[in-house]
Amino acid sequence: MKTRDSLIRLKRFQVDDKRRQLAQIESMVAEFNRMADELDDQIRSEQERVGITDVTHFAYPTFAKAAATRRDNLRNSAHELDDQLTRAQDELAEAIEELKKFEQLEERDQQRERTAAELAEQEQLDEIAGRLRSRV
Repeated sequence: MKTRDSLIRLKRFQVDDKRRQLAQIESMVAEFNRMADELDDQIRSEQERVGITDVTHFAYPTFAKAAATRRDNLRNSAHELDDQLTRAQDELAEAIEELKKFEQLEERDQQRERTAAELAEQEQLDEIAGRLRSRV
């Protein structure tokens, strides 16, 4: 039984760890998207300030080009993290399923012990009742 308790604690730790990893990836994706959106706003502001929106124009602002490159890199990073996010969600689901299996085994064993204890108690009560009947 001690081994199963240890396994359950280990599985709970693994589930918590997977949840932390998932939350971390989600926050990174959100942060990258937020930063990319801010860069989009900055690019639009720069284009409006200069009055040139054609990226191929010779006078297109250098800042806007650099910001667009950073924005694209952030979007690509967020996209790559989406793949990691999917894997992390799958790993979390697997870890939860494993934990459930061990918890169900533990519950079944505890139920079996309770049933055995109730049976032993009932046998004792039947024995006492039998002794009392034989005295009368």
